[in-house]
Amino acid sequence: MVGTEISGITELTEIEGLNSAYVNGLVQTNNGSLEGKLDELRKLLGKSDDDPLRIVSVGAGAWGSVFAAMLQDAYGHLRDKVQIRIWRRAGRSVDRATAQHLFDVINSREDVLRRLIRRCAYLKYVEARLGDRTLYADEILKDGFCLNMIDTPICPLKVVTNLQEAVWDADIVINGLPSTETHVVFEEVGNYWKERITVPVIISLSKGIEAELEPEPHIITPTQMISRSTGIPMENILYLGGPNIASEIYNKEYANARICGAEKWRKPLAKFLRQPHFTVWDNGDLITHEVMGGLKNVYAIGAGMVASLTNESATSKSVYFAHCTSEMIFITHLLAKDPEKLAGPLLADTYVTLLKGRNAWYGQKLANGELTLDMGDSIKGKGMIQGVSAVKAFYELLSQSHLSILHPEEKKPVAPVELCPILKTLHKILISREVPSQAILQALRDETMNDPRDRIEMAQTNAFYRPSLLGQ
Repeated sequence: MVGTEISGITELTEIEGLNSAYVNGLVQTNNGSLEGKLDELRKLLGKSDDDPLRIVSVGAGAWGSVFAAMLQDAYGHLRDKVQIRIWRRAGRSVDRATAQHLFDVINSREDVLRRLIRRCAYLKYVEARLGDRTLYADEILKDGFCLNMIDTPICPLKVVTNLQEAVWDADIVINGLPSTETHVVFEEVGNYWKERITVPVIISLSKGIEAELEPEPHIITPTQMISRSTGIPMENILYLGGPNIASEIYNKEYANARICGAEKWRKPLAKFLRQPHFTVWDNGDLITHEVMGGLKNVYAIGAGMVASLTNESATSKSVYFAHCTSEMIFITHLLAKDPEKLAGPLLADTYVTLLKGRNAWYGQKLANGELTLDMGDSIKGKGMIQGVSAVKAFYELLSQSHLSILHPEEKKPVAPVELCPILKTLHKILISREVPSQAILQALRDETMNDPRDRIEMAQTNAFYRPSLLGQ
């Protein structure tokens, strides 16, 4: 509280000031190998001794902010060799209820309280709690608070609100934007890069998919959006995904991920990003991982509905898991000639998203009536629910009659979506609004539904691959 005794507070050295890493409000001794990993990456990027490696995260949602904070924690003390910044739009105000909750979070964490007092930043949170001051999202991010993740303070970050200033000389750009914003923002970025001589490396964290129906129906992934908008070749654009709940990762829960793309960049970046609690592997199948990243959000909404409607029935959730993963495998065989198997981090990413991600949370809230579809898919305190637009994208794409495949029982051509009953039901609930959330259970209990294994075997034993679906 405001009256907390502070006379015995010891000073914490500023994040920039010592050869140590700032982790969750605590100063920790630096691991000497970090500098070696940084030097290797600097050499690969052709950086001179007096020119710092410039890393900028574009977008300040929960995962984008945590990703930047993890890099700051690990490498920020090497300020002569690396500069880490994050861009977010200015002007987003923090409402009083959130300011009051933020104040409670601050006072529940002694390390955070001391840090703010040391930085002469505590008083503004007192004033905001009392309604005497308005806080802004970019302002609190500088102090280590992400608006979409108030309960998990991160380290202080260097925040830039001017996009041109943030990206014009960046060596590595992290895309932390939802897929619905990626194209627009990177189109602007592309304008700033027209005169660039060096080609930056881009790591996309975005897990969403958009559909385009002209000139031929196809999906467009965030990495494709970035390449199209900026002219950066795909070999310099990578995707990172895995079973990553942002708040848990920052609290040092063990996690792993895969960085996918061209070998030249994915292997050294995997090494650079790897931390004791965050293992990063590399993989060449960018398409499957990125598509699965979008698909899991689709089915996570349904998982949340099933959990809510069945009072967290383990049996019902496992039945849903079996059906939705078979649909995911079926769809990836349409989009990739030899897709990576749904195993390892791919399967784990799907599992954790269905279990706890924001899309599952959204499905739960819709099913129990706490949220309505009229409230939109950008939710206060959670950000963009990317699964909603992905449902629309995949449904539109897989409804195209010219993509028809032979129905295994009816022996007649059908659009691929006809073999994806969960996807069809989610579209009826979320997009066309023909049925209520309870319809997801009716779909699971349909006696005519095939064994999920049949769908998988059909996908694996038939030539389903449609290059046109990826605009190829």
